[in-house]
Amino acid sequence: MIDVPLPDSRAREEALARLDALVKPVGALGRLEELAAWLSAAHGVVPPRPIEDVRVVVFAGDHGVSATSAYPREVTAAMVRVFLAGKSGVNVLAKQVGARVRVLDIAVDDDLADVPEDVRAYKIRRGSGSIDVEDALAPGEASRAFDAGREVADKEIDDGADLLIPGDMGIGNTAVAAALVAAVLGLPAADVVGTGTGIDEAGRARKIAVVERALARPRGDGPFDVLTAMGSACAAATAGFLVQGAVRGVPVLLDGVFSGAAALVAREIAPDAVHWWLAGHRSTEPSQAYALKALGLAPILDLGLRLGEGSGAVQAVPTLRAARAVLAEMGLLADLA
Repeated sequence: MIDVPLPDSRAREEALARLDALVKPVGALGRLEELAAWLSAAHGVVPPRPIEDVRVVVFAGDHGVSATSAYPREVTAAMVRVFLAGKSGVNVLAKQVGARVRVLDIAVDDDLADVPEDVRAYKIRRGSGSIDVEDALAPGEASRAFDAGREVADKEIDDGADLLIPGDMGIGNTAVAAALVAAVLGLPAADVVGTGTGIDEAGRARKIAVVERALARPRGDGPFDVLTAMGSACAAATAGFLVQGAVRGVPVLLDGVFSGAAALVAREIAPDAVHWWLAGHRSTEPSQAYALKALGLAPILDLGLRLGEGSGAVQAVPTLRAARAVLAEMGLLADLA
């Protein structure tokens, strides 16, 4: 079990009291008030500190079930280069809120010899196994990837990050996420499998069959057993990243279906880590809804996004900043003349 500190409940109560005393009807700012109190608890002070240094880390990897996607797995390696060029969706969207984006090759099925060495520093393997017929990872690889994710979080925080966002890139990611959610929550494949990159109903039926076969294969009960059997190296690394953010007391803004699935597994490893996570947006993938309900998290935004990469979560950053500003800058009813 990994020890995780709890947010400051005293600061939360102080924030709620101040919110009720602002120049507005009680509760009139709705979810902004809830977020302001949450940030106060996370920072241990009222008002919360400014959210200035936002870091997106994209964990990239390929999967043996990539045949269920509308795109070939070679796209993953190509997208790593797009991230590095600053031309991806999350690059563009993150720039609008002043967030920095880092991409890491955790299990891309390519040597990527032409990319900077620091991108490949945490590579665990080339691609993960096809979970419908074999384990995704070899023994010990899930733990190695999890530890790599923790190390990445530590480095980002030591460098000044005050908000972490996990991103993902990998053809086949939604199939793996659906399998993880189904395994942890005991759900049937048909309930959690969506259309991913835009497959049709016939493609979805094939994807359901893949996840059903993955769920039927023998596996252990522990979180690392699940990651080994039907997860991936990048899912394990994402889980480690989420947990270590919580260990360090730094808020984490979950993105879509992949980080939601990783969060479910991460909670099995460090139950109190969930207190440090927020859900940035609602994905169109059904497995995310199940994951967030189980985690007790409500999405901040609902824009119909399904890109991944951390792109939805970065859109929620201005909302968090607005929530903080409410506490920091609004006047008090008691001060009215």
